[in-house]
Amino acid sequence: MTNGTPTAARKRIDLALQGGGSHGALTWGVLDRLLEDDRLEIDAISGTSAGAMNAVILADGLHRNGRDGAREALRDFWQAVSRLSRFSPLRRTFWDRLVGNDSLDHSPGYLFMEGLTRLVDPARLNPLGINPLRDLVKEQVDFERVNACGQVKVFVNATNVRTGRATIFRQPHLSLDTLMASACLPTLFPAVEIDGEAYWDGGYSGNPALYPLVDNRGCSDLVVVQVNPLMRRKLPGSAREIINRVNEITFNSSLIKELRSIQLLQRLIEVEGLELERVRAMRLHLIHAEQDVQELSASSKMNAEWEFISRLHDQGRAWAERWLDANFDALGRHSSFDLDAVFDDTFSPLTYPGDACPDASKPDGDGRGDRLQD
Repeated sequence: MTNGTPTAARKRIDLALQGGGSHGALTWGVLDRLLEDDRLEIDAISGTSAGAMNAVILADGLHRNGRDGAREALRDFWQAVSRLSRFSPLRRTFWDRLVGNDSLDHSPGYLFMEGLTRLVDPARLNPLGINPLRDLVKEQVDFERVNACGQVKVFVNATNVRTGRATIFRQPHLSLDTLMASACLPTLFPAVEIDGEAYWDGGYSGNPALYPLVDNRGCSDLVVVQVNPLMRRKLPGSAREIINRVNEITFNSSLIKELRSIQLLQRLIEVEGLELERVRAMRLHLIHAEQDVQELSASSKMNAEWEFISRLHDQGRAWAERWLDANFDALGRHSSFDLDAVFDDTFSPLTYPGDACPDASKPDGDGRGDRLQD
């Protein structure tokens, strides 16, 4: 940690925070470490679901009492979430506790809820609209402070149920409803209505949404904090594992598409010499540890016991520590996340050999038009 770095000398970053239930405690750990390092200045945050929760709480605490206030607010929130879980039927079995299994796959309460939510819609299942998390957020977050926070721009993504498209809420229009819309799983809660439109979890349309940060001209270093694995070494075997993997792929697909779009656009800019400096200058970075999330089951996203939450926080801090050690010097200079290596199957801009475009109507030796060369 560096102390006393002048504001003008700090490296500015944008953060994109994925959702993932209680796995969002990994992101809490990452933020805790980044806020501790005053060589960095967070310019903007785009968050979805648990990522949006972390972003809003950070802005609330930052406006109240600077970096220390943000770190304190995040810890208070996750501790409150853990205290709330004490009254939840979604708890590990005695055996799981004994062997250190964080999954809820054998929890009677979780299994009962899982079966029920596949048969009964949330409006009938919960006609009174009881949502303890909403009450907790209302108690923990002052949205007037969030909307007044000038130190960091916050973008919260939710999915419009009718159109299926992402809707980005930002200051000064962030509210309890916009935050709960971003975290509204349709199997558990009725859609959140805002200005006559219904919204579900933002993960379906952007987990997280990158384009608000691409459009942010105040910063060119975009750091994605990824808590969901893109790959699974083990193939799903049971019906539950298949459903969980389908959900995982669905929630990652929007991020993959946005990253591919950025990669393709940057390639086109290079090949065609286009003057799109904003996209040309964008530098991408990733904070993630694939091996740490391989063993985290989907059901553990509902496990909010403090032992589990605090361990995830510590892992997230370790992610950030390793990333800073390896990539701090890259900030402001170049990307540390190689999109070409990730998407090596992506279509490349097509060019012809030589300067002139051949006449495609003239057949080559095999009776077909001249082939485009990579």
